[in-house]
Amino acid sequence: MTPDAYEDRIAALEAKIQSLEATVETRAVEADTFTWKGWLERYGLILAWIAIILILGFFKPAQMFAWNSYASMLGSNAMVVVLTLALIIPLTTGDFDLSVAATMGLSSMIIAVLNVQMGYPIGGAILIALMAGAVVGAVNAFFILYFGVFSLIVTLGTGYFISGLILWLSNSGTIAGVSMDLVRAVILTRVLGIPIGFYYALILTGVLWYVFQHTALGRRMLFVGRGREVARLSGVNVVKVRAGALIASSVLAAFAGVLYTGMRGAADPSSALAFLLPAFAAAFLGSTAIYPGRFNAIGAFVAVYFLSTGIMGLNFLGVDSFVQNLFYGGGLVVAVAISQLIRGRRPMDG
Repeated sequence: MTPDAYEDRIAALEAKIQSLEATVETRAVEADTFTWKGWLERYGLILAWIAIILILGFFKPAQMFAWNSYASMLGSNAMVVVLTLALIIPLTTGDFDLSVAATMGLSSMIIAVLNVQMGYPIGGAILIALMAGAVVGAVNAFFILYFGVFSLIVTLGTGYFISGLILWLSNSGTIAGVSMDLVRAVILTRVLGIPIGFYYALILTGVLWYVFQHTALGRRMLFVGRGREVARLSGVNVVKVRAGALIASSVLAAFAGVLYTGMRGAADPSSALAFLLPAFAAAFLGSTAIYPGRFNAIGAFVAVYFLSTGIMGLNFLGVDSFVQNLFYGGGLVVAVAISQLIRGRRPMDG
């Protein structure tokens, strides 16, 4: 590269940095200025959630307006909230993680095998399951960052590899009889009638919201997701941020497996995979609310329960179970389309 070409490239990158900083400042000013359009963008999903409760409640008031229905729904979907939070961490840095559901299943199966078949105390089994999640994240990070393979391909492969590992560990069967201490710590203990697992998910949502919105780490993650080359030239250690996001994602997915095991008192080799699509749908739907245009914890939390309320209402109406797939699949496509419109239809290649 000639010196003139090199100088031109540096000048172009500096212009990109200035443009990005100006965009961030403009959006910050816009966020502080109240407009009805902005307000509806931020809270439209919450309004839609209220509307769907009222519409379905018109047809099934006894079920839709009963507190017990929502207490059960809030508790039983806590692991979906955690799984969705796990997804939005690498999505923020521009990476996909398709292995989160398999990691959740692996964590669940490790706990069952160690606790039920090998007699490990439940605390030790949970710790090993979380460490296994960290190993999955490190493996994903190694192949994505060292070899430069697209994250979608790597995590799709590791997800299938883990699914095979789960079948081998379980001998393709369900393992029941997990310690009641875990069941009590997740679902039997209730506050205001809601299983305590819901509050774990609520606390994690608050922690992730604080990290994303109020820490330098959160700003660096957003910066990396918006433009890796610009972030690198600005002094951000892009490799370290992306690797940390992938490992944190897998550890959170493993924690979702802990909640899943506690809710059922058992582990089976395949059911966790069914939560991948709902988690993706909630992650992208959540990116259209609260902080439109970016993956955010509160938006993801609201989106999970918006979708869950819809499924619950359809079940009350006696709709066939296949509608659940239509609801989640359609929701994912619509949410991604809206998210892209808000992002200005920029390519989703990180």
